[in-house]
Amino acid sequence: MDTTIREVIEKDTNALKRVIDSNELFPSELLHGMLEDYLNNKDSTDIWLTRLDNGIPVAVAYCAPERMTEGTFNLYLIAVHKDFQGKGIGSEMMSYVERLLEKKKQRVLIVETSALPEFELTRKFYDDLGYHREATIRDFYQDGEDKVIFWKKLSG
Repeated sequence: MDTTIREVIEKDTNALKRVIDSNELFPSELLHGMLEDYLNNKDSTDIWLTRLDNGIPVAVAYCAPERMTEGTFNLYLIAVHKDFQGKGIGSEMMSYVERLLEKKKQRVLIVETSALPEFELTRKFYDDLGYHREATIRDFYQDGEDKVIFWKKLSG
């Protein structure tokens, strides 16, 4: 079984849309625009990774430098296809991202998620990975939906 983590390439787009659709994170039509700079700008500092299962992308992670900071990255997206959840793939992806950023001498990784009850497992996921709940911004996404910000110091 091939379970490689590698950088996203353009031909992964449709499979990554299926990953996103399986999680109902956001409309997958947005993915093309999100990937555009990464795929077309050789100087892009964005990091897009996918995890393959038998050659098919089943997970995606996207992070980028936080503007006006030194060595701080923000994880904007991590998703595992619903058929592959509960197998440690999300933790594997996070560990890979952290090691990659440490290798690049980055200092901090920020992760943000919703405070709604349906995101409790997501928040527990970051708690279990050693992220600290750093802040909550009330009514961030919409009225009644707060944003929870997690922080982790990288050893880089």
